[in-house]
Amino acid sequence: MLHFDTPPASVCLLRLSAIGDTCHVVPLLRTLQRAWPDTRFTWIIGRAEARLMSLLPDVEFITVDKRAGFSGLAALRRQLQGRRFDLLMHLQLSLRASLVAAVIPARRKLGFDRSRAREGQWLFTNAKIAARQRQHVLDSFMEFATACGITEHLFEWNLPLPADALNYAQEWIPTNETTAAGTLVISACSSHVRRNWLPERYAAVAQHAIDQHGMRVILAGGPGPIEREMADAIRRHCPAVIDQVGKDTLPQMLALLARARVLLAPDTGPAHMATMVGTPVIGLYAATNPARSGPYLSRQWCIDAFPRAAAKFKQATPDTLPWHTKIEEPGVMELIEVTEVCNRLDALLACQP
Repeated sequence: MLHFDTPPASVCLLRLSAIGDTCHVVPLLRTLQRAWPDTRFTWIIGRAEARLMSLLPDVEFITVDKRAGFSGLAALRRQLQGRRFDLLMHLQLSLRASLVAAVIPARRKLGFDRSRAREGQWLFTNAKIAARQRQHVLDSFMEFATACGITEHLFEWNLPLPADALNYAQEWIPTNETTAAGTLVISACSSHVRRNWLPERYAAVAQHAIDQHGMRVILAGGPGPIEREMADAIRRHCPAVIDQVGKDTLPQMLALLARARVLLAPDTGPAHMATMVGTPVIGLYAATNPARSGPYLSRQWCIDAFPRAAAKFKQATPDTLPWHTKIEEPGVMELIEVTEVCNRLDALLACQP
């Protein structure tokens, strides 16, 4: 455990990507801010992720162009010239992030324990968190607070939303909501295509939500070609959905999720954005393990087909596989059936909002 006679004057958090993992960092940051109210916090982060996380007040954000390579590292070194942090929390297990850590001047550099410090992360730190096994990603980040002697953890996000984001959400999910069970948002795509469910199955769940519950169904997602192709395919099977894919910013999507009754999504960033605003998530997990990376407050609502995937593709059980195992095999998401997702939606809607 690190010992501080007084709270550090300056702390740097290093987590470049991805959206979901940066969402997991926020409760750690909130915990540190409460324990050390006079500390100055800097977060070194990717450009895309900064578009959302920069909503956080009282934090300095320094963006890194992850595509810039060594020129980006040189630019960061120049930007930090003359500065020295009391503590760096190195929260990312990648060689690229560790090269960034190498140019950050800090007296103490805290990283993962040796067993979890993959891609040589342990070579770039001089202090370690306690060794743990099979933790959710968010819980592993909270170990950084524990390593600093902070044992009262704050599981809180509270990102202030700008007016344009609130207005966008109000337009599509009005305050005088007239649908019987509220709005189902579907964010159908992960950047890892083999984590994505089939469009006709998303459409079947959407139709069930409309017919059985009177819900409004909105498609949301980024502007990329995969998202566009998926949205078009879903609409061909269920024309009644509202297509907002590629039409919002990250803060606008966050505001939309805050007004939704439920989000349906695979293992993707919006699942964790919904968690930040308290919206339950029906997560679709077969390629990845929801116990490790599922929506933190909605794991009881996730469809956990990971054991089926482990049996079919690995001839194993989740307990016998390494904790970070992904089973991104062709057809793995087909293990999730429409009926089980509809049943999970019915059960969730039967609960008090």
